[in-house]
Amino acid sequence: MTSPDTDHAPLPDVLAGPLLRRLSPERLLIWLVGSRPLEGRLLLHPEGHAPRRLSLNERRVRRLPLGRHAVLHLIDVHLETPLPTGVAIDYDLRLATGDSEAGIADWAPHLLHEGARRPAFVLAEGHRRLLHGSCRRPHHDGPDGLVRADAWLAERRDDAEAWPAWLLMTGDQVYVDDVAGPLLVAIHALIHRLGLFDEPLEGATVTDSQALYGAEATYYRREALLPDVTSSADLRERFFGGVRKPVFTSAHAHNHLMSFAEVIAMYLLVWSPTPWRLVEVAKPALDAPHAEAFDAEAAIIERFVAGLPAAARLLAHLPSLMIFDDHDITDDWNLTADWETTAYGHPFSRRIIGNALLAYLLCQGWGNDPDRLAEPLDELDGLLEAAADADGWLPAEPHDACIRHLLRFEGWEFQLPGPPKLVVLDTRTRRWRSERSPRRPSGLMDWEALSEFQQELLDAPSVIIVSPAPMFGVKLIEAIQKLFTLAGKPLLVDAENWMAHRGAASVMLNIFRHSRTPGHYVILSGDVHYSFAYDIRIRHRRGGPRLWQITSSGLKNAFPDTLLDWFDRANRWLYAPRSPLNWFTKRRPMHIRPRDPDRARAGERLWNGAGIGLVELDDQGRPTTIRQLDARGFDVDFPPPPPDKA
Repeated sequence: MTSPDTDHAPLPDVLAGPLLRRLSPERLLIWLVGSRPLEGRLLLHPEGHAPRRLSLNERRVRRLPLGRHAVLHLIDVHLETPLPTGVAIDYDLRLATGDSEAGIADWAPHLLHEGARRPAFVLAEGHRRLLHGSCRRPHHDGPDGLVRADAWLAERRDDAEAWPAWLLMTGDQVYVDDVAGPLLVAIHALIHRLGLFDEPLEGATVTDSQALYGAEATYYRREALLPDVTSSADLRERFFGGVRKPVFTSAHAHNHLMSFAEVIAMYLLVWSPTPWRLVEVAKPALDAPHAEAFDAEAAIIERFVAGLPAAARLLAHLPSLMIFDDHDITDDWNLTADWETTAYGHPFSRRIIGNALLAYLLCQGWGNDPDRLAEPLDELDGLLEAAADADGWLPAEPHDACIRHLLRFEGWEFQLPGPPKLVVLDTRTRRWRSERSPRRPSGLMDWEALSEFQQELLDAPSVIIVSPAPMFGVKLIEAIQKLFTLAGKPLLVDAENWMAHRGAASVMLNIFRHSRTPGHYVILSGDVHYSFAYDIRIRHRRGGPRLWQITSSGLKNAFPDTLLDWFDRANRWLYAPRSPLNWFTKRRPMHIRPRDPDRARAGERLWNGAGIGLVELDDQGRPTTIRQLDARGFDVDFPPPPPDKA
């Protein structure tokens, strides 16, 4: 799959990164993947202050093997003397190369803005300016919001005060369940080139990951290998020994990733341009329809790769926080109790889900709150070390045990002190299962998780809440999802919204109506592939909390234009302020006023276009700017609605 020259060419020291993760004046978290264990120094050059030189010793770097030529470096630097806030801090990673050392300008010049000698970051004094977005699908035929954000930041390179405090990535950073054919070819080529770890596979006719990569159905026909309750009895017998197969519901599961190595390779290929220089994407043998699809996807992927230097540059300049949504693991992940029972009841599907969650732990979760994730990370570290000692094969029983423990883990959510306080919710693994029917959608958070969430809000003057799915969405779309749920088909319409489960919706609304939640609450969401903003207050309550639902989606995805336009118009007509239909919605205690985007035509309230959200807050945590940086190169503002005459 790789050419002879590519297969034997020397590997670069750094394959992906550095990615800046959670940063504070006292502690810096940096993510990086090298082709070997790396030694060196971290240099910090705060503007107006003396430079610092820190050895990347064993105390500051955790090295986890991912394959023969791939080592994850989790850099965790504690600082006795805090770094200054509000100023540019240039930094460099000087890596030892024989008798000399090389800096970022040598081994990753694409990470530098024009005219810069080093990348930089700014430690903000509060969370008053934020970039946020979700849903970055590489083969969506459109531009990349991360590329747009890099261009926006480059224009403000010399103005530290204008830099966002965080890049919030609010779900679907990768699409494990929806992979273009050319990207899957590149994934397999990279696995081979780096010698990423193999694994035995239980519950399918392919005995291990190597057999999977060479299987006849490995490209565009993986639904034949995936668990699927609608398959014929013959297929069930062939692939799963006659056992009823679990549900994988993605409409695009033809290239669903399965092995741990596949998911790791995907992260490298969507976050860095360097791995693409190590592989050759040669079209495999395909039938005519799939060959045509491959060619169309190849052109889109080529444009995606062209933007990766800018995307990597953004991730090397802005500290990022991340939380999963379904596509980071698989479509409709934990949507219903029935889905959970079926998917986790089969060893093959449990392994597929678990592998994606293991990769999330390493590539996303660690950088949010490493202390909270120390125990599962230690167990995974032991598994990877065992693979390194076992000729590159993940041992089956420890692998399954690690997944089993991770699936039960509670602690993916995290918080940051303010101002304002930042609370990031896990809406995927602590679900409130339906008491009516296991086939009905589960609540996005269970009673215990919602109670913990309430404790984070009590008496807080203002809070930023990251909920991957909007807490307050489009009523018409939620009504359509409810109709499909009543018909017993929630999986067909992705019926995942806060109002889909009566108990979770009621508790969530009551949290905001509690007498001790009198502050301002900005809710940042993604998921839905369009962008909108609402101003919200509680009816019949003076001095109660004010809320803003701000949704930005997707970074590289969009809703079908015609369908969204129809939904938008019908929603405005059916749920007008005086419409009696409003009395049948769960959120009727709330007075919700949409903001109209300034570039809208004919009163549209939903903006459809890839990009990234920008939010600026005042000292009281109220939005002063709600903007979508459209990836096509222009800005869309959501100005406040006119004063409420009521």
